[in-house]
Order: sequence, then C-alpha cells, then structure tokens
Amino acid sequence: MGGNNGGTPAGAPPPPPAPAVAPAEAQPVRQQLRTEFAFELPRGYVDDMGTVHREGVMRLATARDELIPLRDMRVQENPAYLSVVLLGRVITQLGTVAHMHDGVVENMFASDLAFLQDFYRQVNAEGHTRAGVTCPHCEQPFEVELGGSRLGES
Repeated sequence: MGGNNGGTPAGAPPPPPAPAVAPAEAQPVRQQLRTEFAFELPRGYVDDMGTVHREGVMRLATARDELIPLRDMRVQENPAYLSVVLLGRVITQLGTVAHMHDGVVENMFASDLAFLQDFYRQVNAEGHTRAGVTCPHCEQPFEVELGGSRLGES
C-alpha cells in the first residue's frame, strides 16, 4: 500500500472535490430590475444657445411621480399639461442639458413630445419597448416596437 492513504490506486488522479452547496440548496439567481432607459428624440430639443439635444435617459416612474403633478395648478387648469409635468420628472438626462424640468419638455417639438409620451407608456407598462409576437399566418416569431396612446389614455 506504500504512500497511498486515500484508497485510490497509485498514479490515478484524485477524485474531484465535492460541491460546496448541493444543487437542491442553491439559491435562485436574481435578475436586476432595469430602471433607466435610453432614448433618442426624432427631432431633438433646441436649447437657448441653438444646441440640439437628442439622446436622453428616462427612469421608471413611481406612484409619487404620477400623483404630484395632479396637484399642479397648470394640470388642474389644463389636464393635457399632465404629460409635460410628468415627463419633466422622469427624464433624468437629455444631451448636455444641465437641469431637466418641465420647462424643457414644454419647449420640445410636438413630434418629440408624442415620442416621449409613447416611450413613457412603453417602459412603465412593460419594462421594455419591444415585444415578441408570432405571425398568425406562418407562425414565425418576431419582435415589434410597441406603440401606444398618449399618457393618461387607455
């Protein structure tokens, strides 16, 4: 038996070490919640210096984000203003604009405002802007860009 203390034949590789955690005891892998979404405006916001800002970031809205604008006098006088105030709260970055607020949003082109309203709805309703679907005719799967109504409409 010589120098063999473990019961394996001399020259044979040692058995693999036992796993530290049995598979049945392994913890499930948690997915990180995505809370920010990049976008690019179709036209772009033009600031006072004439700089065009197109790339931005929108975060997920909280219940507070949707409730606070309802107390705003501008929204109470004109409900269509709700989306302007709301977007001013959830857009965290737009190009090199130093401070995002509803005044920036109200000076955007109408096409950019419509884009942001749809984008808001998509990321807050689904968590993403694309959906997997299957063609009813050929049964091939593909992705589509989600479209939607303006904020506050179902």
